[in-house]
Amino acid sequence: MKIPITLVGVEMMRAELHRLKTKDRPAVITAISEARAQGDITENAEYEAARERQGFIEGRIIELEAKLANAQVIDPALLEDDGRVVFGSTVELMEVSSDESVTYQIVGEDEADIKLGKLSYSSPIAKALIGKGRRRRGSDSGRGEGVRDRGREVRVAGLSSAGGDFGFSRGLSKFSR
Repeated sequence: MKIPITLVGVEMMRAELHRLKTKDRPAVITAISEARAQGDITENAEYEAARERQGFIEGRIIELEAKLANAQVIDPALLEDDGRVVFGSTVELMEVSSDESVTYQIVGEDEADIKLGKLSYSSPIAKALIGKGRRRRGSDSGRGEGVRDRGREVRVAGLSSAGGDFGFSRGLSKFSR
């Protein structure tokens, strides 16, 4: 099964894989060799810690290689969105009752990070937003289509399909509490 991911997300995964293979793996092999050189490994805490770290690194390498092999890289700039929220869109949401706003980008599961304003496409709020537009057809109010998030109504206030930034530093977790 293909896993959707943005260009930025796939580059981050490739960079992590490269670091694991070229820096972390050789460093842990050296640590294991040094711990073995100390003699009896049956009660050697340094050896055990290095072996545990090696297991983590090898597991992460396998995981990243599998994810990259199954990645479906999506460039948001190439998607036809017709003014609607799609994978890769950057969406500014406004809470109807308070006019507070927050900005998120809809991304793949592996690149999601709420602190950075990146929501997984499979999260409930992203699922509710996908397909919504900034403005209702026939509406003069300028308010976008709404969704309910944990009892609060939020509306699409701004939309950028090319992964643009409305200001990720502002109140990123207001609607995710």
